Amino acid sequence: MACLSHADTAPPLLYLHRWRAWLPERDGQDMPACVITDEKPAAASVPALLRRRLTPLGRAVCTLLGDMGTHERTSMPVLHASRHGDGHRPLDMLDTLFEGEPLSPARFGLSVHNAVLGVYSIAFGNYASMAALAAAGEEFEALLSEARGYLAEGHDSVMLVLTDSPVPDRYRIQTQAPQSPSAMLMELSLSPAAGAIGLQATPVESSADLLPTVTPPLLVDWLMGRHELTTRAPRLGWQINA
Repeated sequence: MACLSHADTAPPLLYLHRWRAWLPERDGQDMPACVITDEKPAAASVPALLRRRLTPLGRAVCTLLGDMGTHERTSMPVLHASRHGDGHRPLDMLDTLFEGEPLSPARFGLSVHNAVLGVYSIAFGNYASMAALAAAGEEFEALLSEARGYLAEGHDSVMLVLTDSPVPDRYRIQTQAPQSPSAMLMELSLSPAAGAIGLQATPVESSADLLPTVTPPLLVDWLMGRHELTTRAPRLGWQINA
């Protein structure tokens, strides 16, 4: 069987059961209760020894996963995608290497893409299937493709975690990194349930080069009816069916 990229998928019909987000840039704005805007989330359920090693982004992900009771659903896969990971950490290590200084093993351990899920897994004792993805700006599309694979294998639902964070100014020439960190969690399934909303996609003709990267703030605005959602790979326009 040929291996297909996440661009080679048919328009899906999915159901969104729950969602949560962390958008510190929206502090002071009128946002739904499922959006937290604290600059440094408490992450109270994470032991202090682990919590103090987390950035605000890591604390937010652990807080939101805990709030959604993900650790109580040990058969539900957790998929995390991020273009830049935890922002400055891996890039700061490149500077350290350039300067000829040794790297801290602990610093390296928290710089990899799956570090936040690893801390969450330890803190909450959740040993479900977890994966970390990066897709050069098409992270949300990759999450959807990966999620559909798990759902096709018989999983009842999948937890998606989409995050991103700023990178140091010296690297901004080559990227369109966000100005503020953010996180978005969505529980998706193939089956309707009380309170779930349907997510229907249809092909569109827009050029992928003209479409914005799907980010947590864009997803929140879409779910609030403030923004349209079009994924780039494949090019699909998404509608919410109540």
